[in-house]
Parts: sequence; structure tokens; C-alpha cells
Amino acid sequence: MRNPNNRLSPRPRLTEKLLLLLSRKPEADNYEASKDHWSVETALRQFCACFPGFLARTAGNEILDFGCGTGYQAVALAQMGAKRVVGLDVNAYYLNKACQLAQDAGVADKVEFRDRFDDSFRGRFDVVTSQNSMEHFYDPVGALNQMKQALKKDGVIFLTFGPPWFAPFGSHQQFFVRIPWINILFEEKTVMAVRRRFNNDGATRYEEAGLNKMTVKKFETLIRDSELRMESRRYDCVKRLNLLGKLPLIRELAVNQISCVLTR
Repeated sequence: MRNPNNRLSPRPRLTEKLLLLLSRKPEADNYEASKDHWSVETALRQFCACFPGFLARTAGNEILDFGCGTGYQAVALAQMGAKRVVGLDVNAYYLNKACQLAQDAGVADKVEFRDRFDDSFRGRFDVVTSQNSMEHFYDPVGALNQMKQALKKDGVIFLTFGPPWFAPFGSHQQFFVRIPWINILFEEKTVMAVRRRFNNDGATRYEEAGLNKMTVKKFETLIRDSELRMESRRYDCVKRLNLLGKLPLIRELAVNQISCVLTR
């Protein structure tokens, strides 16, 4: 018998049937491109690729890993010479896995994990790192403000995330559909109705699925309003056509990854 929670809406519309037709079979595994393949050895690869000299600027320093997930980056930073690393995330399941990872890696004495921003964090950290979290924060303004508060006066934020909202897979639904821009091609209620066939977490809106619809423009406004200084910025676009990142409107559809270095 089919799980009633995995059905389409009682009278599925044509658009729902079309999107389902374009998706993988509900009984099949998630598409490979959407699966996580984290390891301590590769956890800092993106930071090193986006930020020249990243390891030199983190070694010997106290670091806050904002949105640390399951802790691979925090553990890798400790292994690469950080003085101390604090991982911050609201997901209790992730934090339990992170604590075990640090224990297994032998760096539990240099790494700790927290589920909320603490007053003791203010002005404490030489470096704040954040990878692939900005598009998921429920309150991105508040999150960036906490990163700023955590910095010492001469501290630095390394922030990288993607894809933003209007990128080909900005909807983050490629675990069940490989069609780009489905958040543009299909209404939200259509996508979420079909999504329920593949993920029964109860989400009926993108925000409930952990997305804040962070666009390139919205991010730039966020940084400007934060009064943080942008030391450097990098837009990585589809097919490595990074020139598209300089074109108004088109860049929203083309930018896959946003990376920047911020200071107070």
C-alpha cells in the first residue's frame, strides 16, 4: 500500500503531473549530484579555492565556524593549525555527529560545538567562517550581525555560499529533479506538492524547507546594510563564464557561488 503522505494533491494539476514526469522515480535513490560526500580531508577545499592564503590566515587563530553542520570544517581547521574552533549550528542532530567526529579525529580538546550564539562570543574571534549556509539562515540579517559581533576589531570573515536563489539550481531541489530553474518555471505550490513525493518533512513553502530565497542583489544589500567592509568579492558563474557576473539581471541567473572576505 502506498504511503498516503507521499501522494500528490487530491486532484493534481497538470503542472504537478508535468514536474513529476520530469523527476526521478519516487522509489529511486536521490540523484548523485545532490548527495553529501564530506570528509575532513576535503572540507576546506572550497575555502582554499576561493580565498588565496586562507590556511595562513587561520593558523594559530581562534575561529568561529558559523553554520558548522556536521563539523567537518571545524575539525579540519583544528587539524590545520587553528588555536581553537567553535562550531555553531541550530541542528542538534548535526551537532551530535560533529562532536563524535571531533572525538574520533583526536581534536576534541581544540574544538567545541554550540547550538546558539553566546554573549561570550562577542569580540572573541580572529576569524569567522561560513560555508554554504547564507542561503539557509532563517534570519540572514541577524546571522550576519552575529558574525560581525563575534569578530575582534582586526578580525576577518570568510563567507562563501551557493547557489543563490535564481541560479540554475537555486531551489536546492536537485535531489529529485535535474531540471534547472524549477523555482522560475513552476509555482511554489507545484514544486512543494511534488517534493512531498520525495521528502515527507511537511514543508509547504520554500522557507519551511530551509531556504530564504537569497538572491545576488539581496546579498549585496545585506552586506551594505551591515556596514562591514568588503575586502574582496568573487562570483563564480555557470560554465565558468564569470563575465556574466558583471551583467545586470543576467547575473542573477548565472552566479552559482558567492564568496567574499569581510572586515569590520
